[in-house]
Amino acid sequence: MQKLLPPNLLLLFVILMPVVCWLTAAPHFIYYPFNLLGLVPIALGFALAKSGSTIFAKEETNIMTFNKPDKLVEAGVFQYTRNPMYLGFVIALLGYAVLTGGALVSFLFVIAFLLIADRWYIQFEEKMMEQTFGDAYLRYQRRVRRWL
Repeated sequence: MQKLLPPNLLLLFVILMPVVCWLTAAPHFIYYPFNLLGLVPIALGFALAKSGSTIFAKEETNIMTFNKPDKLVEAGVFQYTRNPMYLGFVIALLGYAVLTGGALVSFLFVIAFLLIADRWYIQFEEKMMEQTFGDAYLRYQRRVRRWL
């Protein structure tokens, strides 16, 4: 699983979502033009994820999920969520589920991504952050929620 980085998992789900809908002949519940409302959360989600990665770049810190963290970032969107990039991906994927017609199976992909991010990627990262930054990270963790 370490080789499957979060953006790659997102891309895989974006590909699989319509394919599984088509293969299962899943009924859709959101029709044109209302499905176009999905573009809004897609844009907002990617903007949130980009803002987090931009802060990492500005701070010149490691962004790779399975590499050791080298800086505790608390600025910008990291004041409100410890995981703006994952949150942005979930929001964008939710928008994509709406854009592709809102089949129930599409929303299962959103839930699956959220659970994988929360239980696999984030738990691993939080363990590394605590080992690396100790009390400073624990204080940050108490002050800022994991998702929202």
